[in-house]
Amino acid sequence: MVLVFHVAMETGAALAPGAVGALLARGEMGVPLFFALSGFLLYRPWARSALDGTRGPAVRRYLWRRGLRVLPAYWIVAVTAMLLWSRDQITSLPAWTEVLTLTFVYDPDPWWVGTGPVGLGQMWSLCVEVGFYLALPLLSALLARGAARTGRDPGARARRLLAGLAALAGVAVLATVVQFYPEPRPQMHAWPPRTLGMFAVGMALAVLAEWAWREAGPDGPVRRVCRTLPRSAALCWLTAGAVYLAAATPATGPRFVGVDGFWVALVDMATSMLFAFFVIAPVALLPGPAAAAPAGAGWLAALLRHPVAVFLGRVSYGVFLWQFVVLYLWRDFTGQEVFTGSFWLDVVPVTAGTVLLAAVTHRWVEEPVRRWGTADRHRPVPDPTGRADA
Repeated sequence: MVLVFHVAMETGAALAPGAVGALLARGEMGVPLFFALSGFLLYRPWARSALDGTRGPAVRRYLWRRGLRVLPAYWIVAVTAMLLWSRDQITSLPAWTEVLTLTFVYDPDPWWVGTGPVGLGQMWSLCVEVGFYLALPLLSALLARGAARTGRDPGARARRLLAGLAALAGVAVLATVVQFYPEPRPQMHAWPPRTLGMFAVGMALAVLAEWAWREAGPDGPVRRVCRTLPRSAALCWLTAGAVYLAAATPATGPRFVGVDGFWVALVDMATSMLFAFFVIAPVALLPGPAAAAPAGAGWLAALLRHPVAVFLGRVSYGVFLWQFVVLYLWRDFTGQEVFTGSFWLDVVPVTAGTVLLAAVTHRWVEEPVRRWGTADRHRPVPDPTGRADA
């Protein structure tokens, strides 16, 4: 979705007047999906421990695994882009530091134009993501402390967690106020506080998923919600489509609202959160692989297990990383200028090249690093003599 949006932007299709241009321009709503999904997947172990009153995940191990998951493949793409299009910064230690540490969005006087260095423009959202990774242990501890004050009842704890997540979304509103008052600060659009509401959507789904199976009785209200949403996946996605269509109309403001006014930014935040919720909720609330899908949701479980869906899920991070590098290489190869070219002729080769590089990166970088990072390096070395300790 985001890849299609970026091709549409670079070819000018998303800037063209009319319905098609408006629909392509709202492809940026794929970013809230990215944030909400991260909120769900990463917060769920902490939500589980908060409801049970147990210790949460080990922070050092969590940060180590997040770093291994994100940085090695990113560094390869970042170095590639810098060598191709930012050779004037090759000897600049500050430039390399902020690129390799994913802190370039905080540069008060950037040496690049737009949302990031050439070939890395989409990485502003990864900078936000890394900021969330670092903040999550502290946010989780604060939420768990508030939940613990309600006693041992999982329902009371879950309600307190949801209230805390609503407050987190309120912080995003306050950040938007600061972004525009007393004077506009466009760079804050790419800072983590403004996106907290989108992460909170996924975190709230994590709370619901864990709360449902702790309810007393087999047919509690939260369990019914968690069964109904997967059963109603088609309706949820139609609702998400309606939200997307509404966001593509002038009624919700002009295109690319990151540089527009306060109220338009709030509407954009609300529509992004709604869109993310209705897309992700049916999938997030499906039971685990060991449990049967709710009646009527078998097709959804089968769709998610389809080999194509599994493959795209595995290489999705690489698709995110490589898309601008492939897009710019294709544009240079074909001699296109920015905002020119054919969207329909460019999107096929760019998508194919991006998926190919993503598959290579997954096979030769992401998977080996993952296996190395999760290996038990403290396992005792077998005695070559075959003798056991007494």
